[in-house]
Amino acid sequence: MPIAVYVLGLSIFAQGTSELMLAGLLPELATDLHVSIPQAGLLISAFAVGMLVGAPVLAVVTLTWSRRTALLVSLAIFALTHVAGALTTSYAVLLATRIVGAFVYAGFWSVAAVTVMTLVRSDSRARAMSIVTGGLTIATIIGLPLGTVLGQHLGWQSAFWTVAGLCVLAMAGVATTVPAGRPDPATAPRLGDELRVLRNARLWLAFATTALVTATILVVFSYLAPLLTQTTGLPPGAVPGVLALYGLGSFIGITIGGRFADALPFHTLFISITGLVVLSGLLALTATVPVTIIGVIVLLGGFGFAANPALNARVFSLAGDAPTLATATNFSAFNVGITAGPWLGGLAIDAGAGYPALGWIAVGTGLAALATVLFAAYVPVSSQGLAGRGASDRSRRAA
Repeated sequence: MPIAVYVLGLSIFAQGTSELMLAGLLPELATDLHVSIPQAGLLISAFAVGMLVGAPVLAVVTLTWSRRTALLVSLAIFALTHVAGALTTSYAVLLATRIVGAFVYAGFWSVAAVTVMTLVRSDSRARAMSIVTGGLTIATIIGLPLGTVLGQHLGWQSAFWTVAGLCVLAMAGVATTVPAGRPDPATAPRLGDELRVLRNARLWLAFATTALVTATILVVFSYLAPLLTQTTGLPPGAVPGVLALYGLGSFIGITIGGRFADALPFHTLFISITGLVVLSGLLALTATVPVTIIGVIVLLGGFGFAANPALNARVFSLAGDAPTLATATNFSAFNVGITAGPWLGGLAIDAGAGYPALGWIAVGTGLAALATVLFAAYVPVSSQGLAGRGASDRSRRAA
């Protein structure tokens, strides 16, 4: 693997720490900003909304940019939003900085994904993406619990300052390893080709799978800290350790998923989503039992992240020779799930259903995700709209 693949994975670690760390800081944020925990949870949804819009918009805006320039600009703006967030005491201002930061983070993701896919062979794409996305799982293992510890002992602002510093380091790595050249005008992506690819119905099934799998993970993950302290009965000091174990499970899951997703995308998706459904039901039934719930949380991380390489590589394969906008749209689909998960969970909590009900919501979204996988695997879907017969053939092979 080119060194740039690992650098981009570390860059995702820096930004992914911010994406994830609020799940461990909700009690502190709610207290300091004088809002309820579900309102604090909306900061997670706001971040997802920013990514939802940012991925396709910035994919189009930066279509002819040097990829290194696009990555560096995104990192710089992301760092500045965290400086602003650390300095504010206003819920509204913090909400705005989360949206802006997520907007450029989405642009980074989509440019990084295309960069990685063009640096490696076609039979190594899922593995390469598992390395980049592995930065997010390392953020779960290290960044999330570290952010939680910092928030509990030094205030949640300290976590924001830490993320800003990590982004500066990531900029140095990107500047020295990612090629600087602009796309050749003769081979540069064209917006018309990118839009035509989106007429492929199989792509939209893949986007639906991405959104539903992500919602299944986030409906529980977003409220892990209050679930562990208020329902399971663990002390607040134990939360960072449990979150680190979740991250360890995620790292193992994405590593295994990356090994099999190139050759067996549907098998990988079926097994991982089925595992999510079963484990979510078990969480709902055993949320008050500490030993059981900790094991379930570790496995949820493993099965959830095992699906990620297949979700990314399948979309890239289906998009053929015009993958930029399709890849960006898939990141938007991830963020539809990230938005929907905390929102659905917040509705249940506000209605007095209790934190164990989050597991049953995840069962429902997981079954819907499984249905999209089975439909795409066994029901023929027209490939009309792809750019030529070669793209259609690639679509069938990817499916």
